[in-house]
Amino acid sequence: MKTRHRLAILTSTAALGAGGAAAFACTVHGPTLPAEAPLATPVELVFPALDAPPARAQTSGVSRGPVVASIVAATKGPARYRLRAVGRGTAPGGYNGDVWGHRGHGYLSSWGGPRCPSDGVRVFDLRNPRRPVHVATFADDESDPAVAGSWTEKTIVQHVSTRAFTGALALTSFQRCRERGFQGFGLYDVTDPRAPQRFALVPTDPRGSHEIWLQPRGNQAFVWTAIMESELRSSPDYNARTHTASTPGEPDFRIYDVSVPTAPVEVGGWGAWRALGIQPRDGDRTNLVHSVRGNLAGTRAYLSYWDLGSVILDVSNPAAPRYLGRTRNEENAHSTALAKGGRLLIETHETRGGVPTFYDISNPGAPKRRGSLVLPATSRPLPRPLPAFANSVHDAKVRNSRAYFSWYSQGVVVADIARPARPRVIAQWLPPKTPDPGESMCRRTSCRLVWGVFPQRDYVLASDILSGLWVLKLERRLR
Repeated sequence: MKTRHRLAILTSTAALGAGGAAAFACTVHGPTLPAEAPLATPVELVFPALDAPPARAQTSGVSRGPVVASIVAATKGPARYRLRAVGRGTAPGGYNGDVWGHRGHGYLSSWGGPRCPSDGVRVFDLRNPRRPVHVATFADDESDPAVAGSWTEKTIVQHVSTRAFTGALALTSFQRCRERGFQGFGLYDVTDPRAPQRFALVPTDPRGSHEIWLQPRGNQAFVWTAIMESELRSSPDYNARTHTASTPGEPDFRIYDVSVPTAPVEVGGWGAWRALGIQPRDGDRTNLVHSVRGNLAGTRAYLSYWDLGSVILDVSNPAAPRYLGRTRNEENAHSTALAKGGRLLIETHETRGGVPTFYDISNPGAPKRRGSLVLPATSRPLPRPLPAFANSVHDAKVRNSRAYFSWYSQGVVVADIARPARPRVIAQWLPPKTPDPGESMCRRTSCRLVWGVFPQRDYVLASDILSGLWVLKLERRLR
């Protein structure tokens, strides 16, 4: 005798995911089924939609009882993955900045905000990734009053080996958030992460070091730093009222030899105004160095030059950087990452609805745009309390053939970039929305704003401006 069951679909959602994968999700309710009752449709959790609520995106399987099943059907595609939070690290203070990982420890930077607490860099022991332990803080005003009135949003840690020092060297940026605050960059010995020691504080003018890069090269080490609008603001005839000048000042991009980390020496620099005749203000376009990174050999520097695009320099001779080429027709070029042995450049754009673009730079004199990655949610209007950049991509990191993006309100996004013309999202993670006590980011409400991401061999680190450090695991879903 056949038994029939009356089922009712109570909720359903449909969306078009990245790469054109159609997804449909529904929750089916009905009377209890016996344990051996088969389901006509296989139950499989796939990545349904980039903007699906976290609970929906992470729910799978069959419940034997009043709720019969949560079913997600999708077009055929590649193996699916998920990002799962396995640990979280918190430390007292205000807003969080970028995150970096090095030899079992995470380095969580901080952002000043209107209160300017100078929280410095928080170090976490990640040997048990499920329970990150805050073990030290450096570059903060409590341990070093000399840096009071500044914030440290970017930190990089590398192993260096020079004639003067061998060990783990940390570089952090300082920007002023009070009138007499320190601005520049700092170097720290973190060979013992539990006991950081300051090597040097290097002041920069006319502004602080916005974003930075620490480049080991043989038995040398270099700091590359972006001093935004330096060519304009340090001009001998700069007019602060009109924000104009007619003569180039000191370069936005500067190079320091830090092979002796207690005695850094400025050895070179480059600016588009002096080198190419392109002024910092060109109509409605703003040309300034926002960030910089290098290739593995330390022979090329990639400057994110805002509306000028990404500028590629040969820095084999640090004293005389040589212009090779740049990307064009871009706006708000924020930061870069490299893939495919340095032949692929990922350029992020921090602006309303900003997305990453992919360039073939095999010929640095003529970069060729190959594609971009667009999330459906980035085109939607944002709630008013959120800043305009909240649905923008921020930074990118690469490991093997995958790009990991910190995407502010869209959390962490992982994409397969084996085919840059058709990048495919394979996973996304959203941290919980968190109240903003300073009301600088989301006034009178809660929000999520992921600043940084750092993939490692076994885990992925992420930093949220409000909720702190997260340890994530990228896992293949069962098919």
